[in-house]
Parts: sequence; structure tokens; C-alpha cells
Amino acid sequence: MSVAKPLFEQVILPHPAKETLPTMYDLPSEDPEEPGLPDEFHLWQPQLCSETFRPPNYESERVFVASDLNLYYDPNHTAWYKRPDWFAVVGISRFYQERELRMSYVIWQEEVRPIVAIELLSASTRDQDLGYSERTGEAPTKWEVYEQILAIPYYVTFDRVSNELQLFKLDGGSYQPQTIDNSQFWIPELQLGLGLWLGEYRGLNRLWLRWYDQQGNWIPTEAERTELERQRAEQERQRAEQERQRAELAQQRAEQEHQRAELAQQRAEQLAERLRQMGINPDEI
Repeated sequence: MSVAKPLFEQVILPHPAKETLPTMYDLPSEDPEEPGLPDEFHLWQPQLCSETFRPPNYESERVFVASDLNLYYDPNHTAWYKRPDWFAVVGISRFYQERELRMSYVIWQEEVRPIVAIELLSASTRDQDLGYSERTGEAPTKWEVYEQILAIPYYVTFDRVSNELQLFKLDGGSYQPQTIDNSQFWIPELQLGLGLWLGEYRGLNRLWLRWYDQQGNWIPTEAERTELERQRAEQERQRAEQERQRAELAQQRAEQEHQRAELAQQRAEQLAERLRQMGINPDEI
């Protein structure tokens, strides 16, 4: 299969000698001072995004997705990081150095920026996620990192309370809000769309963020693919059973026709014998 070359690949950042920089193994995957784990929605929604993110123009082994994973972005301040609720990188191995699960995403090692990031808005993070808050310390805000430092081409926010979906596209070095039709939008670089889907995921029926294909079909989850395969197998079994029943019926009909032909032959022979007994040649009748 031919694989498209990523449109967004290299991130050129000035940095000191590479061997002096910490690696993924040196940088923590979480901040021990941060409170608790995410709530259930912040766990389930990213999982649905990951399960349905299948860009057809990239091999699955060259796609990396993550949620709530530390993203280190500045080689001059190696302790600085942001933790997107969900992000995707294409054109890079899904494994760290082709062989290991990632403990964090370190931009000066990976050298490939995310193509899309998603933030699930909450009251405590809404202003920062939407770029309303100003920098309160030396480190840049999340909006500044996504827009100005990493230059992530697509940035998506979703408010689970109001069900408001917003898309920002990088244009001229800054994020510009995009018009969203019917709660869906298309990302041509990925040959995928992202939209709001009303349905049941893991037993909960609500509006969810979900990826769809070029035909407008929602991309199935692993559980849905398993169920579809089960349904297809059951349909094949039923078709095979119907074919077997049709074949049996055809065989029964053929046997009945054969029996009728034999009975007719027997009757003809019996009639011919009676005619002979009466002195009549049946061949001359």
C-alpha cells in the first residue's frame, strides 16, 4: 500500500547538544503533585477517539495516539510539558524507537509534532484551553504551546455539558475558528472527519466525539467490528443453511420426479402386458 508523506513532519527547534538532553526515560509520565486521575468522561471519550482514529493514508504502524500523556515541548526547558486530553501524530512509529511503549512524548527526540489535539473543557481549565487566560508564570499556556511552539495544525475543544464542539485551524501562525456544519468537520490531510455522534458507547448513550470516513460512515470500534464480524458470520451461516435446505428440497423434488417416472413406466409396462394377453400388439396401437 502506498503511504502518503506527512504534510506536517519536522519541528525545527533550537536546542543544545542533543546528547545533553533528557530522554523519555528521564522525564516523568505524570506529575506527582497533580491531584487524582481524570474523571470517567476524560477516560472514555479519548478511548473512543483512539479506537476510531484510522486515517486510510497512513499505515497503522505509523500512527501514534495518546491521552493524558505528558508532551515535552521545549529543549531549553526540559521540565516543561503539557498534557493534552488526546492527540495524534502521523508518520511516526507507534512505538518509541520502533520497540517500546512511550512513557511520555518528547518533541526534541521524536521531531514530529501532533497533527491534531483535543481538549475536553471543564470549568477549571476552560479559559486556558480556549486561550483566554494569560501566562501567570514563566511557562507558556497550553494554547500558546499548541499554537505558537508546536504549531499543531488542528485544535479541537469539546464541552460535555453544553455539547459545544469548536475547531481551530492554524492559519498564518495563529488559530482561526472554523465553521462546523452539522457538528462535523473534515481534515483532508488525514482523509478523516471528526464529529458529534449520538449513540451508545460502553453502555452510555450520549453525544460523543467520533471519527468518520470519506463516505460519512462512523468508523467502528473494536467491539463494533467484532459484533459486525459476528453478524456477518451468522448471515453466512444462515445463507449456507438456506442453500443446504434448497439443495435438499431440489434433491427431494428430483427423487419424486424419478419415482413418478418409474411409476409411469411400470404402469405402461403393465398395460402393455395386458394388451398382449388380449392378443393386441401394443407397439401397433
